[in-house]
Amino acid sequence: MQLRTLLLSAVATSALVPMAMADGHEGERGRDGNVNVIYWQAPSIMNPYLSGGTKELEAASLVIEPLARYNQDGEIVPWLVDEIPTVGNGGVSEDLKSITWKLSDGLVWSDGTPVTSEDVKFSWEYCTADGGGCAQAEKYNDVVSVDTPDPQTVVVNFGISKPFPYGPFVGAQAPIIQKAQFADCLGAKAPECTEANFNPIGTGPFTVTEFRPNDVITLAANENYRDPNKPAFATMTFKGGGDANAAGRSVLETGEFDYAWNLQLAPDVLDRMESAGKGKNIVAFGTSVERILINLTDVSPELGDERGTAAHPHPFLTDKAVRQAMSMAIDRALLTEVGYGSFGKLTCNVLPAPAAYNSPNNDSCLTQDIEGAKAVLDEAGWTDSDGDGVRDKDGVKLSVLYQTSTNSVRQDYQALIKDWWAQIGIETELRNIDASVFFGSDPGSPDTFQKFFADVEMFTNNFDGTDPEAYMANWACEQAPRPETQWQGNNMMRFCSEEYDALIAEMATTGDIEKRAELAIAMNDMLMQEYVILPLTHRGRNAAHANSLGGVIMNVWDSEIWNAADWYRIDG
Repeated sequence: MQLRTLLLSAVATSALVPMAMADGHEGERGRDGNVNVIYWQAPSIMNPYLSGGTKELEAASLVIEPLARYNQDGEIVPWLVDEIPTVGNGGVSEDLKSITWKLSDGLVWSDGTPVTSEDVKFSWEYCTADGGGCAQAEKYNDVVSVDTPDPQTVVVNFGISKPFPYGPFVGAQAPIIQKAQFADCLGAKAPECTEANFNPIGTGPFTVTEFRPNDVITLAANENYRDPNKPAFATMTFKGGGDANAAGRSVLETGEFDYAWNLQLAPDVLDRMESAGKGKNIVAFGTSVERILINLTDVSPELGDERGTAAHPHPFLTDKAVRQAMSMAIDRALLTEVGYGSFGKLTCNVLPAPAAYNSPNNDSCLTQDIEGAKAVLDEAGWTDSDGDGVRDKDGVKLSVLYQTSTNSVRQDYQALIKDWWAQIGIETELRNIDASVFFGSDPGSPDTFQKFFADVEMFTNNFDGTDPEAYMANWACEQAPRPETQWQGNNMMRFCSEEYDALIAEMATTGDIEKRAELAIAMNDMLMQEYVILPLTHRGRNAAHANSLGGVIMNVWDSEIWNAADWYRIDG
Protein backbone atom coordinates (compact mmCIF):
# COMPACT_ATOMS: atom_id res chain seq x y z
CA MET A 1 0.00 0.00 0.00
CA GLN A 2 2.89 2.36 0.71
CA LEU A 3 4.05 2.13 -2.89
CA ARG A 4 0.52 2.74 -4.12
CA THR A 5 0.18 5.95 -2.17
CA LEU A 6 3.37 7.39 -3.59
CA LEU A 7 1.64 8.61 -6.71
CA LEU A 8 -1.26 10.08 -4.81
CA SER A 9 1.15 11.95 -2.57
CA ALA A 10 2.91 13.36 -5.63
CA VAL A 11 -0.40 14.56 -7.02
CA ALA A 12 -1.44 16.03 -3.69
CA THR A 13 1.72 18.09 -3.48
CA SER A 14 0.60 20.22 -6.42
CA ALA A 15 -3.14 19.76 -6.19
CA LEU A 16 -4.29 22.85 -4.39
CA VAL A 17 -3.03 25.43 -6.87
CA PRO A 18 -5.47 28.33 -7.38
CA MET A 19 -7.03 29.18 -10.73
CA ALA A 20 -5.10 31.62 -12.88
CA MET A 21 -6.17 35.19 -12.12
CA ALA A 22 -6.06 38.33 -14.21
CA ASP A 23 -4.12 40.46 -11.73
CA GLY A 24 -5.40 44.01 -11.49
CA HIS A 25 -8.04 43.57 -14.15
CA GLU A 26 -11.14 42.82 -12.10
CA GLY A 27 -14.32 44.67 -12.94
CA GLU A 28 -17.84 44.27 -14.23
CA ARG A 29 -18.69 41.16 -16.27
CA GLY A 30 -18.83 41.89 -19.99
CA ARG A 31 -16.98 45.20 -19.68
CA ASP A 32 -14.65 44.54 -22.63
CA GLY A 33 -17.19 43.91 -25.37
CA ASN A 34 -16.45 41.20 -27.95
CA VAL A 35 -13.46 38.92 -28.44
CA ASN A 36 -12.78 37.23 -31.79
CA VAL A 37 -11.29 33.73 -31.84
CA ILE A 38 -10.41 31.73 -34.94
CA TYR A 39 -9.92 27.97 -35.18
CA TRP A 40 -9.22 27.17 -38.80
CA GLN A 41 -10.42 23.62 -38.08
CA ALA A 42 -14.08 24.43 -37.48
CA PRO A 43 -15.95 22.59 -34.70
CA SER A 44 -18.82 20.38 -35.87
CA ILE A 45 -20.32 19.73 -32.43
CA MET A 46 -20.09 21.05 -28.85
CA ASN A 47 -20.09 17.65 -27.16
CA PRO A 48 -16.60 16.18 -26.57
CA TYR A 49 -18.10 12.79 -25.74
CA LEU A 50 -19.13 12.48 -29.39
CA SER A 51 -15.89 13.68 -30.94
CA GLY A 52 -12.21 13.00 -30.43
CA GLY A 53 -11.24 16.17 -32.30
CA THR A 54 -9.28 18.80 -30.40
CA LYS A 55 -11.30 21.57 -32.03
CA GLU A 56 -14.50 20.20 -30.47
CA LEU A 57 -12.89 19.59 -27.07
CA GLU A 58 -11.61 23.13 -26.86
CA ALA A 59 -14.72 24.89 -28.17
CA ALA A 60 -16.84 22.89 -25.71
CA SER A 61 -14.48 23.79 -22.85
CA LEU A 62 -15.79 27.35 -22.99
CA VAL A 63 -19.22 26.04 -21.96
CA ILE A 64 -18.95 22.71 -20.14
CA GLU A 65 -16.33 21.97 -17.50
CA PRO A 66 -14.85 19.12 -15.43
CA LEU A 67 -14.62 18.86 -11.65
CA ALA A 68 -10.88 19.48 -11.84
CA ARG A 69 -8.41 20.20 -14.57
CA TYR A 70 -4.73 20.72 -15.27
CA ASN A 71 -3.03 24.10 -15.16
CA GLN A 72 -0.20 25.35 -17.37
CA ASP A 73 2.33 23.39 -15.30
CA GLY A 74 0.43 20.11 -15.57
CA GLU A 75 -0.78 20.27 -11.97
CA ILE A 76 -4.30 19.13 -11.05
CA VAL A 77 -6.30 22.13 -9.83
CA PRO A 78 -9.84 22.34 -8.38
CA TRP A 79 -12.45 23.71 -10.78
CA LEU A 80 -16.02 22.85 -9.72
CA VAL A 81 -14.76 21.65 -6.35
CA ASP A 82 -12.78 23.36 -3.58
CA GLU A 83 -10.28 20.58 -2.96
CA ILE A 84 -8.64 17.71 -4.83
CA PRO A 85 -9.40 14.42 -3.04
CA THR A 86 -6.36 12.48 -1.83
CA VAL A 87 -5.61 9.69 0.62
CA GLY A 88 -4.19 12.30 2.98
CA ASN A 89 -7.37 14.37 3.19
CA GLY A 90 -9.67 11.36 3.23
CA GLY A 91 -11.05 11.93 -0.26
CA VAL A 92 -9.48 8.74 -1.60
CA SER A 93 -10.13 5.51 0.25
CA GLU A 94 -7.24 3.62 1.83
CA ASP A 95 -7.84 0.68 -0.50
CA LEU A 96 -7.75 3.11 -3.48
CA LYS A 97 -11.09 1.79 -4.72
CA SER A 98 -13.05 5.02 -4.40
CA ILE A 99 -12.64 8.75 -4.71
CA THR A 100 -15.07 11.27 -3.21
CA TRP A 101 -15.60 14.66 -4.78
CA LYS A 102 -17.42 17.54 -3.05
CA LEU A 103 -19.00 20.10 -5.36
CA SER A 104 -18.44 23.74 -4.47
CA ASP A 105 -21.31 25.55 -2.78
CA GLY A 106 -23.82 27.41 -4.93
CA LEU A 107 -22.87 26.04 -8.34
CA VAL A 108 -25.56 26.56 -10.96
CA TRP A 109 -25.91 25.75 -14.64
CA SER A 110 -26.17 28.56 -17.14
CA ASP A 111 -29.97 28.13 -17.03
CA GLY A 112 -29.91 28.94 -13.30
CA THR A 113 -30.66 25.43 -12.00
CA PRO A 114 -28.38 23.81 -9.38
CA VAL A 115 -25.47 21.59 -10.38
CA THR A 116 -25.82 18.38 -8.37
CA SER A 117 -24.06 15.10 -7.88
CA GLU A 118 -26.73 13.52 -10.10
CA ASP A 119 -25.35 15.50 -13.05
CA VAL A 120 -21.89 14.13 -12.37
CA LYS A 121 -23.15 10.56 -12.12
CA PHE A 122 -25.16 11.01 -15.30
CA SER A 123 -22.07 12.14 -17.21
CA TRP A 124 -20.53 8.72 -16.52
CA GLU A 125 -23.76 6.96 -17.43
CA TYR A 126 -23.94 8.91 -20.69
CA CYS A 127 -20.42 7.94 -21.79
CA THR A 128 -20.85 4.26 -20.86
CA ALA A 129 -24.44 3.72 -22.01
CA ASP A 130 -25.18 0.52 -23.91
CA GLY A 131 -25.53 0.92 -27.66
CA GLY A 132 -23.63 4.19 -27.78
CA GLY A 133 -20.17 5.30 -28.75
CA CYS A 134 -18.14 7.59 -26.48
CA ALA A 135 -14.96 9.21 -27.76
CA GLN A 136 -13.64 9.53 -24.19
CA ALA A 137 -14.55 6.07 -22.87
CA GLU A 138 -11.04 5.40 -21.59
CA LYS A 139 -11.52 8.17 -19.01
CA TYR A 140 -13.98 5.92 -17.20
CA ASN A 141 -11.97 2.70 -17.28
CA ASP A 142 -12.52 0.50 -14.20
CA VAL A 143 -15.46 2.57 -12.86
CA VAL A 144 -18.16 0.18 -11.60
CA SER A 145 -20.56 2.65 -10.00
CA VAL A 146 -21.03 6.27 -8.98
CA ASP A 147 -22.86 7.04 -5.73
CA THR A 148 -24.61 10.31 -4.84
CA PRO A 149 -25.19 10.29 -1.05
CA ASP A 150 -26.23 13.96 -1.15
CA PRO A 151 -26.57 16.69 -3.80
CA GLN A 152 -22.97 17.86 -3.42
CA THR A 153 -21.16 14.54 -2.91
CA VAL A 154 -19.99 12.20 -5.66
CA VAL A 155 -18.35 8.87 -4.87
CA VAL A 156 -16.67 7.14 -7.82
CA ASN A 157 -16.18 3.42 -7.16
CA PHE A 158 -13.59 1.37 -9.02
CA GLY A 159 -13.54 -2.39 -9.46
CA ILE A 160 -9.82 -2.40 -8.69
CA SER A 161 -7.43 -0.32 -6.59
CA LYS A 162 -6.65 2.81 -8.63
CA PRO A 163 -3.47 4.61 -7.54
CA PHE A 164 -4.32 7.31 -10.08
CA PRO A 165 -8.09 7.86 -9.72
CA TYR A 166 -8.16 11.16 -11.60
CA GLY A 167 -9.47 9.93 -14.94
CA PRO A 168 -13.24 10.42 -14.48
CA PHE A 169 -14.42 14.04 -14.53
CA VAL A 170 -10.91 15.55 -14.74
CA GLY A 171 -9.69 17.60 -17.70
CA ALA A 172 -11.45 18.94 -20.78
CA GLN A 173 -11.92 15.44 -22.17
CA ALA A 174 -14.22 14.37 -19.31
CA PRO A 175 -16.57 17.27 -18.50
CA ILE A 176 -19.87 17.33 -16.63
CA ILE A 177 -23.05 17.57 -18.71
CA GLN A 178 -26.50 18.44 -17.42
CA LYS A 179 -28.72 15.43 -16.75
CA ALA A 180 -31.93 17.33 -17.46
CA GLN A 181 -30.72 18.31 -20.92
CA PHE A 182 -29.22 14.98 -22.00
CA ALA A 183 -31.50 12.49 -20.17
CA ASP A 184 -33.15 11.34 -23.39
CA CYS A 185 -29.87 11.14 -25.31
CA LEU A 186 -28.39 7.88 -24.03
CA GLY A 187 -26.79 5.18 -26.15
CA ALA A 188 -27.73 5.11 -29.81
CA LYS A 189 -29.83 8.26 -29.36
CA ALA A 190 -26.82 10.41 -28.47
CA PRO A 191 -25.97 11.70 -31.98
CA GLU A 192 -29.64 12.48 -32.64
CA CYS A 193 -29.88 15.12 -29.89
CA THR A 194 -28.86 18.02 -32.09
CA GLU A 195 -30.07 20.83 -29.84
CA ALA A 196 -28.20 19.48 -26.81
CA ASN A 197 -25.08 18.62 -28.79
CA PHE A 198 -24.91 22.07 -30.42
CA ASN A 199 -26.10 24.15 -27.46
CA PRO A 200 -25.09 22.46 -24.20
CA ILE A 201 -26.09 24.03 -20.92
CA GLY A 202 -22.90 24.46 -18.93
CA THR A 203 -21.05 25.97 -16.01
CA GLY A 204 -18.34 27.67 -18.07
CA PRO A 205 -17.80 31.39 -18.67
CA PHE A 206 -19.76 31.42 -21.94
CA THR A 207 -23.01 30.10 -23.37
CA VAL A 208 -23.85 29.30 -26.97
CA THR A 209 -26.26 31.71 -28.62
CA GLU A 210 -25.88 30.28 -32.13
CA PHE A 211 -24.02 27.25 -33.41
CA ARG A 212 -23.40 26.85 -37.12
CA PRO A 213 -21.56 23.54 -37.67
CA ASN A 214 -18.20 23.84 -39.42
CA ASP A 215 -18.59 27.61 -39.51
CA VAL A 216 -19.23 30.05 -36.64
CA ILE A 217 -20.16 29.78 -32.98
CA THR A 218 -21.60 32.88 -31.33
CA LEU A 219 -21.27 32.93 -27.55
CA ALA A 220 -22.31 35.25 -24.73
CA ALA A 221 -21.08 35.68 -21.18
CA ASN A 222 -22.74 33.20 -18.82
CA GLU A 223 -24.82 35.39 -16.53
CA ASN A 224 -24.79 32.62 -13.91
CA TYR A 225 -21.01 32.09 -13.97
CA ARG A 226 -19.65 31.55 -10.47
CA ASP A 227 -17.36 34.61 -10.54
CA PRO A 228 -19.53 37.75 -10.83
CA ASN A 229 -16.67 39.72 -12.41
CA LYS A 230 -15.95 37.26 -15.20
CA PRO A 231 -15.70 36.85 -18.08
CA ALA A 232 -14.51 40.32 -19.08
CA PHE A 233 -15.92 39.83 -22.57
CA ALA A 234 -19.68 40.10 -23.09
CA THR A 235 -19.55 38.06 -26.27
CA MET A 236 -17.23 35.82 -28.24
CA THR A 237 -17.22 35.12 -31.95
CA PHE A 238 -15.62 31.72 -32.53
CA LYS A 239 -14.89 31.48 -36.24
CA GLY A 240 -14.02 28.18 -37.88
CA GLY A 241 -12.71 27.21 -41.28
CA GLY A 242 -10.16 28.53 -43.71
CA ASP A 243 -6.54 27.59 -43.24
CA ALA A 244 -3.69 28.16 -40.81
CA ASN A 245 -2.11 30.85 -42.96
CA ALA A 246 -5.26 32.97 -43.08
CA ALA A 247 -5.83 32.44 -39.35
CA GLY A 248 -2.31 33.59 -38.50
CA ARG A 249 -2.57 36.67 -40.70
CA SER A 250 -5.92 37.61 -39.17
CA VAL A 251 -4.25 38.02 -35.75
CA LEU A 252 -0.65 38.92 -36.47
CA GLU A 253 -1.01 41.10 -39.57
CA THR A 254 -4.54 42.46 -40.00
CA GLY A 255 -5.70 42.47 -36.38
CA GLU A 256 -9.14 41.16 -37.37
CA PHE A 257 -9.03 38.44 -34.73
CA ASP A 258 -7.72 38.32 -31.17
CA TYR A 259 -6.68 34.69 -30.89
CA ALA A 260 -5.70 32.05 -33.47
CA TRP A 261 -5.22 28.39 -32.59
CA ASN A 262 -2.85 25.75 -33.97
CA LEU A 263 -0.82 27.81 -36.41
CA GLN A 264 0.67 24.87 -38.23
CA LEU A 265 2.94 26.96 -40.43
CA ALA A 266 6.63 27.07 -41.29
CA PRO A 267 8.68 29.02 -38.71
CA ASP A 268 9.81 31.69 -41.18
CA VAL A 269 6.18 32.35 -42.13
CA LEU A 270 5.22 32.84 -38.48
CA ASP A 271 8.21 35.12 -37.85
CA ARG A 272 7.31 37.25 -40.86
CA MET A 273 3.72 37.57 -39.71
CA GLU A 274 4.75 38.54 -36.17
CA SER A 275 7.02 41.28 -37.51
CA ALA A 276 3.88 43.24 -38.48
CA GLY A 277 3.63 44.13 -34.79
CA LYS A 278 -0.03 43.45 -34.10
CA GLY A 279 0.37 40.25 -32.11
CA LYS A 280 2.69 37.59 -30.79
CA ASN A 281 3.30 33.90 -31.33
CA ILE A 282 3.21 31.65 -28.28
CA VAL A 283 4.39 28.06 -28.05
CA ALA A 284 4.85 25.37 -25.40
CA PHE A 285 5.82 21.71 -25.61
CA GLY A 286 3.59 19.03 -24.15
CA THR A 287 2.70 15.62 -25.54
CA SER A 288 1.62 16.50 -29.11
CA VAL A 289 3.09 14.18 -31.74
CA GLU A 290 2.46 14.33 -35.47
CA ARG A 291 2.16 10.69 -36.42
CA ILE A 292 1.20 8.29 -39.19
CA LEU A 293 -1.23 5.53 -38.29
CA ILE A 294 -1.18 2.24 -40.17
CA ASN A 295 -4.58 0.66 -40.85
CA LEU A 296 -4.55 -3.05 -40.04
CA THR A 297 -7.97 -3.61 -41.66
CA ASP A 298 -9.18 -3.80 -45.24
CA VAL A 299 -11.12 -0.69 -46.26
CA SER A 300 -12.27 -1.94 -49.68
CA PRO A 301 -15.73 -0.46 -50.38
CA GLU A 302 -17.08 -3.80 -51.59
CA LEU A 303 -16.90 -5.07 -47.99
CA GLY A 304 -19.93 -2.93 -47.16
CA ASP A 305 -20.75 -2.64 -43.46
CA GLU A 306 -17.68 -4.71 -42.56
CA ARG A 307 -15.33 -2.29 -44.26
CA GLY A 308 -12.56 -1.18 -41.91
CA THR A 309 -13.37 -3.77 -39.24
CA ALA A 310 -11.35 -6.56 -37.67
CA ALA A 311 -13.35 -9.08 -39.70
CA HIS A 312 -11.16 -8.25 -42.70
CA PRO A 313 -7.39 -7.85 -42.15
CA HIS A 314 -5.49 -5.53 -44.47
CA PRO A 315 -4.07 -7.35 -47.53
CA PHE A 316 -0.48 -6.25 -46.90
CA LEU A 317 -0.18 -3.80 -43.98
CA THR A 318 -0.57 -6.72 -41.59
CA ASP A 319 2.97 -7.64 -42.72
CA LYS A 320 5.25 -6.05 -40.13
CA ALA A 321 8.09 -5.91 -42.66
CA VAL A 322 6.10 -3.49 -44.83
CA ARG A 323 5.30 -1.25 -41.88
CA GLN A 324 8.92 -1.30 -40.73
CA ALA A 325 10.22 -0.39 -44.17
CA MET A 326 7.77 2.52 -44.39
CA SER A 327 9.15 3.86 -41.12
CA MET A 328 12.79 3.36 -42.07
CA ALA A 329 12.36 5.32 -45.30
CA ILE A 330 11.29 8.53 -43.53
CA ASP A 331 13.72 11.38 -42.84
CA ARG A 332 12.22 12.81 -39.66
CA ALA A 333 14.93 15.41 -39.22
CA LEU A 334 14.17 16.96 -42.60
CA LEU A 335 10.42 16.85 -42.02
CA THR A 336 10.75 18.60 -38.67
CA GLU A 337 13.12 21.25 -40.00
CA VAL A 338 10.88 22.03 -42.97
CA GLY A 339 7.60 21.88 -41.09
CA TYR A 340 8.26 23.28 -37.63
CA GLY A 341 11.81 24.51 -37.07
CA SER A 342 12.20 25.43 -33.41
CA PHE A 343 8.52 24.59 -32.84
CA GLY A 344 9.35 20.90 -33.41
CA LYS A 345 11.59 18.26 -31.90
CA LEU A 346 12.69 14.84 -33.13
CA THR A 347 11.02 11.84 -31.55
CA CYS A 348 10.66 8.12 -32.12
CA ASN A 349 7.88 7.79 -29.53
CA VAL A 350 4.16 8.43 -29.47
CA LEU A 351 4.66 9.22 -25.75
CA PRO A 352 7.48 11.81 -25.71
CA ALA A 353 6.68 13.56 -22.42
CA PRO A 354 6.84 14.02 -19.51
CA ALA A 355 10.52 13.10 -19.54
CA ALA A 356 10.10 10.11 -17.20
CA TYR A 357 7.94 8.41 -19.84
CA ASN A 358 10.13 9.12 -22.87
CA SER A 359 11.55 5.79 -24.06
CA PRO A 360 15.22 5.55 -25.09
CA ASN A 361 14.60 2.30 -26.96
CA ASN A 362 13.47 3.44 -30.41
CA ASP A 363 16.04 6.00 -31.49
CA SER A 364 16.97 4.14 -34.69
CA CYS A 365 14.09 5.94 -36.38
CA LEU A 366 16.04 9.20 -36.14
CA THR A 367 18.22 8.12 -39.07
CA GLN A 368 16.66 7.57 -42.48
CA ASP A 369 17.69 4.24 -44.03
CA ILE A 370 16.42 3.81 -47.58
CA GLU A 371 18.75 0.89 -48.40
CA GLY A 372 17.87 -0.85 -45.17
CA ALA A 373 14.16 -0.46 -45.92
CA LYS A 374 14.68 -2.05 -49.33
CA ALA A 375 16.51 -4.95 -47.74
CA VAL A 376 13.68 -5.54 -45.26
CA LEU A 377 11.17 -5.71 -48.12
CA ASP A 378 13.46 -7.98 -50.17
CA GLU A 379 13.78 -10.40 -47.29
CA ALA A 380 10.01 -10.46 -46.84
CA GLY A 381 9.54 -11.42 -50.48
CA TRP A 382 8.21 -8.11 -51.78
CA THR A 383 9.78 -7.55 -55.21
CA ASP A 384 8.98 -5.57 -58.34
CA SER A 385 8.00 -8.51 -60.51
CA ASP A 386 6.77 -6.52 -63.53
CA GLY A 387 9.24 -3.63 -63.51
CA ASP A 388 6.67 -0.88 -62.90
CA GLY A 389 8.50 0.42 -59.84
CA VAL A 390 5.95 -0.96 -57.37
CA ARG A 391 6.74 -4.02 -55.28
CA ASP A 392 4.31 -6.90 -55.18
CA LYS A 393 3.85 -10.42 -53.85
CA ASP A 394 1.23 -13.07 -54.63
CA GLY A 395 -0.61 -10.65 -56.89
CA VAL A 396 -0.84 -7.90 -54.23
CA LYS A 397 0.85 -4.56 -54.95
CA LEU A 398 2.24 -2.22 -52.31
CA SER A 399 -0.04 0.69 -53.13
CA VAL A 400 -1.40 2.88 -50.32
CA LEU A 401 -3.91 5.70 -49.92
CA TYR A 402 -2.41 8.27 -47.52
CA GLN A 403 -4.88 10.74 -46.03
CA THR A 404 -4.65 13.73 -43.74
CA SER A 405 -6.28 17.11 -43.20
CA THR A 406 -5.79 20.03 -45.56
CA ASN A 407 -2.85 22.10 -44.34
CA SER A 408 0.29 23.34 -46.07
CA VAL A 409 2.70 21.71 -43.61
CA ARG A 410 0.86 18.39 -43.81
CA GLN A 411 0.83 18.49 -47.59
CA ASP A 412 4.60 19.14 -47.51
CA TYR A 413 4.99 16.10 -45.27
CA GLN A 414 2.86 14.01 -47.62
CA ALA A 415 4.86 14.99 -50.69
CA LEU A 416 8.21 14.17 -49.09
CA ILE A 417 7.02 10.87 -47.64
CA LYS A 418 5.43 9.84 -50.95
CA ASP A 419 8.80 10.32 -52.65
CA TRP A 420 10.69 8.32 -50.00
CA TRP A 421 8.19 5.49 -50.19
CA ALA A 422 8.47 5.48 -53.99
CA GLN A 423 12.22 5.00 -53.60
CA ILE A 424 11.61 1.72 -51.76
CA GLY A 425 8.90 0.51 -54.15
CA ILE A 426 5.69 1.62 -52.42
CA GLU A 427 3.17 3.52 -54.53
CA THR A 428 1.28 6.28 -52.71
CA GLU A 429 -1.90 8.14 -53.53
CA LEU A 430 -2.28 11.36 -51.54
CA ARG A 431 -5.59 12.61 -50.21
CA ASN A 432 -6.28 15.66 -48.08
CA ILE A 433 -9.64 16.34 -46.45
CA ASP A 434 -11.01 19.58 -45.05
CA ALA A 435 -10.01 19.61 -41.38
CA SER A 436 -13.55 20.29 -40.18
CA VAL A 437 -14.69 17.09 -41.87
CA PHE A 438 -11.60 14.98 -41.15
CA PHE A 439 -11.73 15.72 -37.41
CA GLY A 440 -15.53 15.86 -37.41
CA SER A 441 -18.02 13.80 -35.46
CA ASP A 442 -20.48 12.63 -38.10
CA PRO A 443 -20.73 8.82 -37.85
CA GLY A 444 -22.22 8.77 -41.34
CA SER A 445 -19.25 10.48 -42.99
CA PRO A 446 -16.70 8.25 -44.75
CA ASP A 447 -14.01 10.89 -44.31
CA THR A 448 -13.40 11.11 -40.55
CA PHE A 449 -10.07 10.22 -39.00
CA GLN A 450 -11.80 7.72 -36.72
CA LYS A 451 -13.57 5.89 -39.51
CA PHE A 452 -10.18 5.80 -41.32
CA PHE A 453 -11.22 4.55 -44.75
CA ALA A 454 -7.63 4.76 -46.04
CA ASP A 455 -4.44 2.73 -45.66
CA VAL A 456 -2.46 5.29 -43.68
CA GLU A 457 -3.42 8.62 -42.13
CA MET A 458 -1.59 11.45 -40.41
CA PHE A 459 -2.51 13.88 -37.65
CA THR A 460 -1.43 15.11 -34.21
CA ASN A 461 -2.85 13.99 -30.89
CA ASN A 462 -2.08 14.48 -27.19
CA PHE A 463 -3.66 13.93 -23.78
CA ASP A 464 -4.89 15.79 -20.71
CA GLY A 465 -2.53 16.06 -17.76
CA THR A 466 0.85 14.49 -17.19
CA ASP A 467 -0.14 10.92 -16.35
CA PRO A 468 -0.46 8.73 -19.47
CA GLU A 469 -2.60 5.89 -18.08
CA ALA A 470 -5.78 6.81 -19.96
CA TYR A 471 -3.84 7.88 -23.06
CA MET A 472 -2.03 4.58 -23.42
CA ALA A 473 -5.38 2.82 -22.94
CA ASN A 474 -6.43 4.39 -26.26
CA TRP A 475 -4.95 1.40 -28.03
CA ALA A 476 -6.81 -1.32 -26.17
CA CYS A 477 -8.62 -3.80 -28.38
CA GLU A 478 -12.01 -2.46 -27.26
CA GLN A 479 -11.06 1.07 -28.34
CA ALA A 480 -11.19 0.21 -32.07
CA PRO A 481 -13.83 2.34 -33.84
CA ARG A 482 -16.50 0.16 -35.45
CA PRO A 483 -20.16 0.29 -36.39
CA GLU A 484 -21.24 -0.89 -32.91
CA THR A 485 -19.56 2.16 -31.32
CA GLN A 486 -20.89 4.55 -33.98
CA TRP A 487 -17.26 4.75 -35.15
CA GLN A 488 -16.11 6.30 -31.87
CA GLY A 489 -12.87 5.12 -30.27
CA ASN A 490 -9.21 6.14 -30.41
CA ASN A 491 -7.60 2.92 -31.66
CA MET A 492 -7.86 3.96 -35.29
CA MET A 493 -5.27 1.38 -36.39
CA ARG A 494 -7.55 -1.44 -35.11
CA PHE A 495 -4.49 -2.78 -33.28
CA CYS A 496 -5.29 -5.60 -30.88
CA SER A 497 -2.89 -7.35 -28.52
CA GLU A 498 -3.69 -9.35 -25.39
CA GLU A 499 -0.19 -8.50 -24.12
CA TYR A 500 -0.82 -4.79 -24.59
CA ASP A 501 -4.21 -4.99 -22.86
CA ALA A 502 -2.54 -6.78 -19.95
CA LEU A 503 -0.09 -3.88 -19.58
CA ILE A 504 -3.01 -1.44 -19.47
CA ALA A 505 -4.62 -3.48 -16.69
CA GLU A 506 -1.35 -3.66 -14.75
CA MET A 507 -0.76 0.09 -14.95
CA ALA A 508 -4.27 0.73 -13.65
CA THR A 509 -3.31 -0.95 -10.34
CA THR A 510 0.31 0.20 -10.06
CA GLY A 511 1.15 3.06 -7.70
CA ASP A 512 4.92 3.15 -7.73
CA ILE A 513 5.87 6.03 -10.02
CA GLU A 514 8.96 4.35 -11.45
CA LYS A 515 7.01 1.18 -12.20
CA ARG A 516 4.25 3.20 -13.87
CA ALA A 517 6.89 4.76 -16.09
CA GLU A 518 8.23 1.29 -16.97
CA LEU A 519 4.76 0.14 -17.98
CA ALA A 520 4.03 3.23 -20.05
CA ILE A 521 7.36 2.88 -21.83
CA ALA A 522 6.67 -0.82 -22.47
CA MET A 523 3.33 0.06 -24.09
CA ASN A 524 4.93 2.81 -26.16
CA ASP A 525 7.69 0.44 -27.27
CA MET A 526 5.24 -2.23 -28.32
CA LEU A 527 3.39 0.21 -30.58
CA MET A 528 6.65 1.60 -31.96
CA GLN A 529 8.28 -1.77 -32.54
CA GLU A 530 5.17 -3.15 -34.20
CA TYR A 531 5.27 -0.05 -36.44
CA VAL A 532 1.52 0.53 -36.18
CA ILE A 533 2.18 4.17 -35.27
CA LEU A 534 5.01 6.03 -36.98
CA PRO A 535 5.89 9.16 -34.95
CA LEU A 536 7.18 12.00 -37.11
CA THR A 537 7.58 15.17 -35.02
CA HIS A 538 7.14 16.16 -31.39
CA ARG A 539 5.22 19.37 -31.96
CA GLY A 540 5.04 22.42 -29.78
CA ARG A 541 1.50 23.69 -29.34
CA ASN A 542 1.52 27.12 -30.93
CA ALA A 543 -1.00 29.91 -31.23
CA ALA A 544 -1.05 33.67 -31.63
CA HIS A 545 -2.86 36.42 -29.78
CA ALA A 546 -3.31 40.13 -30.35
CA ASN A 547 -1.18 42.49 -28.32
CA SER A 548 -4.44 43.91 -26.98
CA LEU A 549 -5.58 40.58 -25.50
CA GLY A 550 -4.45 40.05 -21.92
CA GLY A 551 -4.63 37.09 -19.57
CA VAL A 552 -3.71 34.42 -22.11
CA ILE A 553 -1.81 31.50 -20.56
CA MET A 554 -0.85 28.74 -22.98
CA ASN A 555 -1.73 25.31 -21.59
CA VAL A 556 -0.50 22.11 -23.23
CA TRP A 557 -1.90 19.84 -20.51
CA ASP A 558 -5.61 20.62 -20.89
CA SER A 559 -7.77 22.76 -23.14
CA GLU A 560 -5.52 25.41 -24.63
CA ILE A 561 -8.15 28.06 -23.86
CA TRP A 562 -8.73 26.73 -20.35
CA ASN A 563 -8.63 30.19 -18.73
CA ALA A 564 -10.75 32.17 -21.22
CA ALA A 565 -12.69 33.48 -18.21
CA ASP A 566 -9.54 35.43 -17.29
CA TRP A 567 -8.99 37.04 -20.70
CA TYR A 568 -9.40 40.81 -20.90
CA ARG A 569 -8.80 43.73 -23.22
CA ILE A 570 -5.63 45.74 -22.72
CA ASP A 571 -6.34 49.44 -23.10
CA GLY A 572 -4.44 51.33 -25.75
